[in-house]
Parts: sequence; C-alpha cells; structure tokens
Amino acid sequence: MMRSMCESRMNPCAAGCCLRVKVGHSADRQSAPPAPPFRMPVLRALSCFKPSIPQYQAVPMRTSVPLSFCAIPALSVLFWTSLGLAATPGERLAPFMSPLPEFANERAPLRSPLLFDDGRTVRSSTDWAGRRHEIRNRWMRALGEWPPELEKPRMETIMQIEEPLYIRRRVRVEIASERFEEGWLLIPKGSGSHPAVLVPFYEPETSIGLGDKEHRDYARKLAERGFVTLAIGSPGGDARKPDPRKEGWQPLSFLAHVSANCANALSSLPEVDGARVGIVGHSYGGKWAMFSACLNDKFACAAWSDPGIGFDDTRPSINYWEPWYLGRIEGAQRPPGIPSPSNPATGPYKTLREQGRDLHELQSLMAPRPFFVSGGSEDPPDRWKLLNHVCDVYAVLEFKSRVGMHNRPAHPPTEEAMERVCDFFEHFLKNGSVERP
Repeated sequence: MMRSMCESRMNPCAAGCCLRVKVGHSADRQSAPPAPPFRMPVLRALSCFKPSIPQYQAVPMRTSVPLSFCAIPALSVLFWTSLGLAATPGERLAPFMSPLPEFANERAPLRSPLLFDDGRTVRSSTDWAGRRHEIRNRWMRALGEWPPELEKPRMETIMQIEEPLYIRRRVRVEIASERFEEGWLLIPKGSGSHPAVLVPFYEPETSIGLGDKEHRDYARKLAERGFVTLAIGSPGGDARKPDPRKEGWQPLSFLAHVSANCANALSSLPEVDGARVGIVGHSYGGKWAMFSACLNDKFACAAWSDPGIGFDDTRPSINYWEPWYLGRIEGAQRPPGIPSPSNPATGPYKTLREQGRDLHELQSLMAPRPFFVSGGSEDPPDRWKLLNHVCDVYAVLEFKSRVGMHNRPAHPPTEEAMERVCDFFEHFLKNGSVERP
C-alpha cells in the first residue's frame, strides 16, 4: 500500500501569503520530494513575509493575476536556490505539485470524471479501468477514430550540425502513411540511451532557439539537460489549414495521431529509451501536446504551456471551437471568432459543449502518468478548481503529487516557467518510475 503523504502549509500573516513545503512523500510512488527537516527554521523565519499587493487573496477567474500571487511558490524556489538548498529538479518543482490553499478543496461546476455515464461511482482502480475506457471511447468517437499507427515511421537525416552539448540533425519524418514533414532532432553527446521529448509548435525552428521569440525553445533546453528531442511543425505548414485527408476527423485528433507516429519514430532510435518519451508544447503546441498525451498512453508524461485547459467560450485564445481544432465540419467552415447566435459553434465542439463535457475528462486519461500545466493568461491559478477533479482520479489510484501547475501573469513563457517545465521532465521522465494506465 502506498504510504500517506503529509503536507505542511504555513499560513503567515493576515494577508494570506502561503509558503508551501512538502514534509513527507510516498516511498512507493514517484512524487515531488519533501523539504529536509533542517529547512523548517528558515521556513518559520519566512512565515512573516507579507505580499505588498493587497489583492493577493482575490483573483477572479479572468483578470490579470497579481504578480505576488504567482510569485509566492517561485519566491521559495529562488530562496532555496540562493542558499544552495534546492539542488535537485524535484525540490525546485515541489511547491507547484499541489493546489494553492485557497483552491485545495474547490471544484469547478463540472461532472466528475469518476461518475460513469449511468451514474455509478468509481471506487477502485478496477472501476477506473472501465470508466477510463468509457471516456476515451466517447472522445474518440466525437473526434474521429485513428487509422493504425505506423510501427516504424521512417526518419531520414538531411544534414547534421555539431553543437557544444548535442548533435543537431535536420530530419525528414514520416508523420502519417506516406506523409513526411521536416523537423529538428537534437541528440545529447555521450553514450547510452536517453529519455526523449517531442516538441510540436507552428514550426520547428522556434523550439530549438532559432525563432524570434524567447522562452519557447523547449527542445534546445531539454537537449542541454540530456534529453533527445524532436521538434516538429504544423503538417503542411499552416496551422489554420490542417488536412487530415479524412472526413469526420478533427484536426486536434489528427495532430495527436501525428504525435503518436513521431513518438514511435523516436522510440526506434538507438539513442532513445523507448519507455521514456514525453511531450511538451506552448499555446497551439500546448493544445496539440495535451490531446496527444491524453489519447496516447505511450507518452510517459507531458507538459503543456497555457493552452486553455478548460473550455471557455469567452476567451479568443481558448478557441477549441475553430475548424482547425474541434469545430471542423464537411463543406464550408464557420467564420473564425467567438461563438455567437449569428456565428454558432459547429462540429464536435458544439456537441461536447451541449453534453456538458469538458477537458478535465480528457486530462483524467493521463492518470497515473504525471503532467504539468505551465499556466499564463489562459490558465490562471484558479484552474486548480478544474484540475482538482483530475486529482480525484489520481487519489483513487493512490498516486499523489503527479499533477502540477506553475503560473505567470501573461501568455508568453518566462525563463522561470521554462525552467520549471524542464525540472518536471528531469524529475519524472529522467529520474522517476514510469507508470502506465
């Protein structure tokens, strides 16, 4: 049986600032590690810290997040690092692997993923296996069933460049049967097999640091930490004009199928530990990564940066209704934009919304695999209300501290956000045990 996890939360001062520290964890399940006991006097000294922005407690769902709100866990990480105490990725990650206290016991008004369609409640791992099958089948029917995956997709090297810490190869990858796209494969120097991470985005150059936007180079950062990474872009080159070449197949499901084939391509490389393949993406790439990992158990863990982890018809960037995501229909497509009476939602998105479905159901398919949300403007701290439904599934399976979230005020990733994502993969994909549903 899994040992219980105890968690100490210090509640300093009337302002409600909270510094959260793990003081115990399971020896049986991989989780974020505890803070060693010798740190507790320092924590007590810090307990009088009071944020200077008075609205720390009140953070509405869709307003800008006060900097102090997002900075409290980050402050603890920076403090330990300055003292040389947060030496491991897991220790730096620990403050973000459980809900903030103000959301710890709150649930969004959504149907629990632990309820079968007929109303029965999941009470055991055996029950969950049946409920998981039910959820996945429903979503796959809505999004379009996949053709068979490619067992050994072809990957051809076009050119090779030697970097200080890794080899960078321009490659041509078979993303679907007889369909090829170019990308970048980064292989760390040194012998042996490595964990691997797939990095989808609009185009592959940004993910390896050759784009014009900062802090989106997940493939490069992870390669520098010892991961094999494959950066790929939108099939066909235009994210708004995907071509699944199959009627009734939603683009996000098609992209997840592309990821499955790319994961198989990575797993076949001699430099890759095929049991340890993850996926990460930002924004459009975050949506792509989320659907890919949730629908494919081959991904051992996943992180997604500010994709919008719940449906929201009021946010232009959480635009799952668009025909390049979940709103595709046969024939002419609806004009882009927020759904309205004059421009209603279409396709499976419309149906899922009418049925009261939301993305927490999809995310529950990750259990017991770890995942991490790097939240910005579209996924603020109160997204824990949605994630708590998913955490309930992990609790039934006797896993804790496997769902995490780091927050920043704006949509673009920051350097710290990038580092926490990399810490997540180091802790769980490189050093942790691999668990499958």
